[in-house]
Amino acid sequence: MYKLIILTICQLIVAASAKTVEYHWTTGWGYANVDGVATRPVITCNGEFPWPDIRVTKGDNVLIYLTNGFNDTTTTTTLHMHGLFQKGTTQMDGPPMVNACPIQQGDTLLYNFTVDSNVGMYWYHSHTEGQYEDGFRALFIVDDGPDNENFPYEYDEEVILSIGEWYGETVDVLRSKFLSLYNPTGAEPIPQNLILNNTRNLTWEVQPDTTYLLRVGNFGGFVSQYFWIEDHEMTVVEVDGVYTEQNTTDKLYITVGQRYSVLIHTKNETDKNYAIMQKFDDTMLDTIPGDLQLNSTSYFTYNSSASVPEQDIVDDLEYLDDFYLIPYNKMPLLDDPDYVITLDVAMDNLLDGKNYAFFNNITYTTPKVPTLMTVLSSGENATDSTIYGSNTNTFVLQKDEIIEIVLNNKDTGVHPFHLHGHVFQTIIRDQTYDADLGEDPVSYDPDNHAAFPEYPMQRDTIFLRPQSNFVIRFKADNPGVWFFHCHIEWHLLQGLAIVLVEDPLSIQANSSQALTANMLDMCSNSNISSKGNAAGNFEDFYDLTGENIQEKSIPGGFTKKGIIAMVFSCIAGILGLVTIAIYGMMEMSTEEEMAEVKELISEDQLAEVEDYDDNEEVDNSKEDVIIQETSRD
Repeated sequence: MYKLIILTICQLIVAASAKTVEYHWTTGWGYANVDGVATRPVITCNGEFPWPDIRVTKGDNVLIYLTNGFNDTTTTTTLHMHGLFQKGTTQMDGPPMVNACPIQQGDTLLYNFTVDSNVGMYWYHSHTEGQYEDGFRALFIVDDGPDNENFPYEYDEEVILSIGEWYGETVDVLRSKFLSLYNPTGAEPIPQNLILNNTRNLTWEVQPDTTYLLRVGNFGGFVSQYFWIEDHEMTVVEVDGVYTEQNTTDKLYITVGQRYSVLIHTKNETDKNYAIMQKFDDTMLDTIPGDLQLNSTSYFTYNSSASVPEQDIVDDLEYLDDFYLIPYNKMPLLDDPDYVITLDVAMDNLLDGKNYAFFNNITYTTPKVPTLMTVLSSGENATDSTIYGSNTNTFVLQKDEIIEIVLNNKDTGVHPFHLHGHVFQTIIRDQTYDADLGEDPVSYDPDNHAAFPEYPMQRDTIFLRPQSNFVIRFKADNPGVWFFHCHIEWHLLQGLAIVLVEDPLSIQANSSQALTANMLDMCSNSNISSKGNAAGNFEDFYDLTGENIQEKSIPGGFTKKGIIAMVFSCIAGILGLVTIAIYGMMEMSTEEEMAEVKELISEDQLAEVEDYDDNEEVDNSKEDVIIQETSRD
């Protein structure tokens, strides 16, 4: 009884101290030289770059009015608060066609939510077409009480570092090359540089004999990084908003989407400065250009008069294995699962020659109605996964079930996976297997595995090793529609995602989950229905006629080498036809004669050749759009 009274008093105190923070943001294009190499287009907020950080206290209400200010009627946008649970407000989670309709040019969407279930380090970013790689991203810090007074460890000062990578071209340009007939292996674009707080060669001036709470997160879109500070230890005390027991290391491995909070105690001596190091996980790169700097150095400075430190080059890249971190609250292993979802990860080509990513042979294909709106309009049918489409990889979870997700990696690359709406327990993460040594991918065996930890590590983003597997568990206690996807943006563009519809009848019954008039306007302005199944049918929710589906599979018997050979044979053939056509036109003088030649080549083939042979012209057209918009400002 006394505990209940104390809890009620604490809740009243929190409610009384809570405040509302409000932001008005408009997207646009500008220019910035982020990595010191060259100025390039970036996505701006109210005409400025970088985007502003957000800092709130647990219990605060957040209002963000996001206006699509892009000077391009085809460019939509969205906003996602990475790691926030959005309890009772799944419609504010952000991913287009999952929780909401996209924001069209000139439209404004209000994101209205209360941060009452999270503390620690998070971030926000666009969840549309890789836009955050062009700069649409920033920090979102949630203090645990006023001045972070409930943080479980003592420290003197706080510093925040966001790591990432930077490309010399915009995502639009890179995406057209990546998702292309001419990139059949699916090789990801190689970044130009690693960055730290949207710059390079940063200087962090420190005081001697001081304990810093360093929050560091990888806000890139592709490459995992090793991170360390020369001759200084880091004590991990939080991962992805989950407090941990202290665990000391000299090196972190941080995949995109992951965040760490560490304690660093500085030395008493001030005669020397030290290197802050970032290093590419170069095993993730298909090729390593000769001019690519795999190491990036910033400066941990005790004495501005002392010399600048050189790179701290090390041969030993052994890092903290986050699997062994123990949550501060020592939450025990969840019970045996009520529902097991087993997913096999693979990358392969479809009939259009492009390389796609798959869970269980399905590459995520957006439905014609956002999945949340299918939930809200389907009544009791909402509990049947069929209505969400055959190409969305949607699973329905029942209230308070223990969910287990088993991921088997048939691919030879590292994949960081992020779960919206939850943190999860990691109970198995198997070791790496090497295809170069002739080893086959190793799938999880429920009858033969290592012992589960007593107090499993919890976080919202975890990496999957090559040709290996992991097993995670969580409790379905947050009704909503939640994305689970690879956080490498290139792989999400390839379709490496599933959708979890959690306790759909509770979503329907909770008025706080209802769509706002503002959200319905976004759908109307996008010509997207706000009711119906994945195909937009609402008279019969089991009629999926007209749904979006993935490309057809390549006929049996084709190998990847065969596909590549076929692709470039086709290119050679098309270019040959064009050459013949050009020489043939030398004597032509009428439009009728030109039309005769064009009939030899399909419009699609001509478009492919133009894209392949004239990429510079495409780039220039993008620049023109940006210049026009900047001049209006």
